[in-house]
Formats: sequence, structure tokens, C-alpha cells
Amino acid sequence: MAKIPINIKEGKVKSDSIIVGIDLGTTNSLVAYINDKETIVVKDEDGSSALLPSIIHFGPDDRPIVGKLAKEKLITSPERTIYSVKRLMGKALEDIQSFQTNYGYTIIDDDPEGLVKIKVGDRYFNPVQLSAEILKALKERVESQLDAIVTKAVITVPAYFNDAQRQATRDAGKLAGLDVLRIVNEPTAASLAYGLDTDTTVNKTIAVYDLGGGTFDISILTIEGGIFEVLSTHGNTFLGGDDFDQAIVDFWIDKYKIKDSITLNGKSLKQKLRIEAEQAKITLSNKGFFDTKINGQALSIDKKEFETLIQPLIAQTLHSATRALKDAQLTIEDIDHIVMVGGSTRIPLVKQSVGTFFNKIPYDEINPDEVVAIGAAIQANILAGNETNILLLDVTPLSLGIETVGGLMDVIIPRNSKIPIRAGRKYTTSVDGQKNLKISVYQGERDLVEHNRKLGEFVLNNIPPMPAGLPKIEIHFILNADGILQVKAKELRSNIEQMIEIKSQYGISEEDMAKMLIESIQHAQDDMDTKALVEAQNEADYIVLASQKFIDQNKSWLTPDVLKEIKKLTQKVKISKMSGTKDQIRASIDALNAYTGPLAHQAMDQSIQQALSGKKIE
Repeated sequence: MAKIPINIKEGKVKSDSIIVGIDLGTTNSLVAYINDKETIVVKDEDGSSALLPSIIHFGPDDRPIVGKLAKEKLITSPERTIYSVKRLMGKALEDIQSFQTNYGYTIIDDDPEGLVKIKVGDRYFNPVQLSAEILKALKERVESQLDAIVTKAVITVPAYFNDAQRQATRDAGKLAGLDVLRIVNEPTAASLAYGLDTDTTVNKTIAVYDLGGGTFDISILTIEGGIFEVLSTHGNTFLGGDDFDQAIVDFWIDKYKIKDSITLNGKSLKQKLRIEAEQAKITLSNKGFFDTKINGQALSIDKKEFETLIQPLIAQTLHSATRALKDAQLTIEDIDHIVMVGGSTRIPLVKQSVGTFFNKIPYDEINPDEVVAIGAAIQANILAGNETNILLLDVTPLSLGIETVGGLMDVIIPRNSKIPIRAGRKYTTSVDGQKNLKISVYQGERDLVEHNRKLGEFVLNNIPPMPAGLPKIEIHFILNADGILQVKAKELRSNIEQMIEIKSQYGISEEDMAKMLIESIQHAQDDMDTKALVEAQNEADYIVLASQKFIDQNKSWLTPDVLKEIKKLTQKVKISKMSGTKDQIRASIDALNAYTGPLAHQAMDQSIQQALSGKKIE
């Protein structure tokens, strides 16, 4: 197979190169491509299924296993087996706090505002690294079938994914050795799969009902002249087929009086129940009764019981549909088509409920598990130049961002974004009383700014002195159709504002851009490791300062032994920050947090007692 380079300046690919479409799903993931107008959804080695379970298991040697083999480890080794990673993408610990008990593995974070990490043994992983393992497995699957190297992909994401989540998906692709040419909304991909964009003379309004294993969303789209626009989206990132399974598990636990401490024997047997519940759900979509045995305990459920259990969950999805219609300022009568996406839409009660709600027969002829991957492959085929009747809009040739603490590159406008575009993000200071903030603008695909190209810098002066973390600084990138970039910074509490205009951000040869892109993929693992180390070092600095502040504010009641222990643990953080690995730094931070956490609650109680001292409560 001929390998033709990317035309980076236009964000397009020469026609002979195959680009794959990937549906990176919560429960299962798929890869597809188009060859000679035939859409091929790639199946596993034995040709039995196109679904790759989005599950990663780390063995004793810490080597990852992905897919069916990893799924088998949910029972025998749940604490080292990661599933539903997509639910964690771009999430802080507080976002998933109430759902932690449903996971067999350990989710942690040292800062409630930071993104979650997953602890496996003595190692720490973030959702980007874990998603990359799933993408690597898909890449290997399609390469095995094509007997060729695949380096370019279109990846789908939910329409509600924010910029950070989309960038995280791009990063995962890069870490997997893929140049992610487009991030496409899943409802748009599903509509493409059904060919709803082919008649450009007719405007259509479409509702895409997407009920997968772990997430639900409904999107209202319009297609005018072949151009898709998402009018509204609503849903729940913690509602899906997994929750149907959990409802069955809870039903069995209640019906058969199963007690965690005795019969379940911890998380491992809970996973057995979950796997049997999933099989019950599948069986009851075609039959009226399901029964099984776990550890000698007979379990059963019939279709009526199952539908009673899931009716409230389906009602939540229809409530979201009502909200989405309201947000789009439309009524049910305005909807021309309903597209069903996700394996959970196979459940008869789901199809029936959606059809009744919209008063239309839903589109479900295409395999609901595969429809998004097929749409992604169609978009990939367009980018490969094989659909000459479709116009590709101008895009940014390289990512644009700013330098953050530790010399990291924070992308604000990702590569291949359509222009003109405006994007912004909020930041804060890292030092108490900081009055000036230097903003350095870079172009490139690497995680460290030293490997990227500096475009310019300016200083936001006269910020009112405040404690670190209190100022709210909003930075906006405005890129117009002529390629002129404006960067604006504003401190929102004081309205202090500054701006720079960069007219030559495309002043770089196509060859140099290609080199930057290739290097970003070649060094993706090294960059990710360096970035993780720098972030851990930054976190160590933050926790050391916070620890010293805590001592200063509470030394009046802290005992000498407690003070000694805090200082000892803080010193360990300092030492690990200077010479330790990322995981060693995280471990020292965890140890300090574990010790000071209860003390922080005591400090709060002390403050409340002092505030109420001598006051009468009426």
C-alpha cells in the first residue's frame, strides 16, 4: 500500500492513504475503514466480533492486556482491571465521588479540582494513558487485517465533550501512535452512516438517541446543505447499559438476601453478579426468562421484572429528550428522523419507548454497536479525498496554546480545528501576591514548549495581589479566516486586560510542520512520561506549601508528635520531588494527604468552636 504524506497546511490527506474511523466507547470500542466504497468494520482475530471491550488489565508485570482477555480478569483481579475509562475522561474526583463504590479499582486524586488518576499496585495512570491502550489495540487489529501500518484516524466523542475532553482524546490517539485528523461528534457520525447528509437540497432535523454501556446522550442536529450543526445535547455520563446491569444485581441482592460480607466475598463476586446480570439483560431482549447459578445460589429474573427495573432509567432518558428539544427551541413535530445508537437500544422496551415519545419509527437498520464507527470511517474517507463532492473547510495546521507551570504546553486551539475559531480557558496564579503574569504563545504538537515553536509573548500587568489560586484569569485565542491570531488575557476580578496580535503564525514551511507532527507521534510516550513527572512535581510543590500553611495556621493546638510527623512526611515529598519517579512522588503525596486529612477536619471543628465561642444560638 502506498504511503502518501499529510498535506498539513490544508489539514487534508492525499487520496491513496487509508484513514480509519474509531468509535472509542465506554463499554466497547470499534475500528472501521472504507476500501473501494465498501465499509469494513474490523473484527477480532477469530472473526467473531467487531467489539473490543474497553477494558484494560495490568498483570503482575504491569503489562497491559486489552479486550476480551482483560474482561475475564474482572472477576479474578478487579482491583487491577480498568473499565468505563471514558466516564473518567476529563473528570475531577468530586465528579465521580458517588459512583466510586461501583468500581473494583481505586480512583484517587490529591487535589479535588484536579483530574482523576487510577491506582494499580504502586503505579498511577490517567484516563489518557488508559484510553491510549485501547486505541493501540484497535490500531493493531486493523493493521493485522490490512497488513500495513496505520497512522491516521478519525475518532468520535460525545457531542457534550468539552475542549479538555476532546484534547484528552487527541492526546490518547497521539500516545497510541495515531495522527488524529478529526474529532467528530458521535451523533454526526451516526447521521453520516445513515446517509442523512446526501440530499443537500433538503434541510433535516434529526434526533440521535445514544444509549451505550456507560453513557447516554440525546442530540438534536440540523443538516443544511450537507453541513451538520448540533443545536442541543443532553444526557447523563453515568447512565447506560451498565446501570441496567446494576439494577439487576441490586434486584438479586435484595430478592435473595445476599449479604456483601458473607456471600459476595468482596468485589470479586460482585463482578460475577455484574457479568451474569449483563447476560440476563441480553437474554431478556429476546426471551421471557433468565436463570443462572453463582456459588450454588440460584438466581432468576423474568422480562416483566426486568422492564419494571429499567423503566425509571428509560424515563430519565426521555426527560433528557424533552430538555434537548426545549434547548433547541423545537417540538417533537419538528423532528424528521430518530437515529438509534448504542447496544442498549436493542432492548425492546427502549425502542418502543423512544418511538412512542417521538411518535415516529426510529432508524435502527444499521447495527447500533457499529453505526458510529461506520460514520467515523465515512468521515475518514472524506478526509482521504475520496468524496470529491464534499467541501473541506480550512483548518488550523498545528495546535496553538500557552506555556504553563513547569514548561508544559496547554493547547487552546487543537490542530485541525475549523477556522475561524474562538476558544478560551481559565487560569490562575501559582504564587501568593503575584502582580504580573507572562503569557507565552506556542505552536506545535509536543507536550513541552521547548519542543514547540514560540510565536510571541506578553505580560498581564497590575494584577491585584491575592493568594495563589484566587485570581481568575481568562485567556482567549481568536483565529480569523486569514490566519491572524489574537490572544487576549483578562483578570476577571479586576478587569485588567492585555492583548497581542500574531500575524505570522503560518510562517513555517510545510516540511517543518510535517517534521513537528511526526516527532510528536514518535516521542508521544516520552512526552507523556515527562509531562506526568512535571505535573507530579508541580503537585508536590503545591502540597508542600499547603502543608506549611496548615502548620502555621494550626500550630496552637497541634501536638509536638503530630508536628514532627507532618514535617517528616513533608520532607519525604520534597525528597521524592527532587529525585523520585512520578509514581514515587504520588505515593509520598498520598501518604501526606492520608495523615493530614483527618487533621484538616479537626482544624475545621476548632474554627467552628472558636467562631461560636461565647455566642448564644437561638
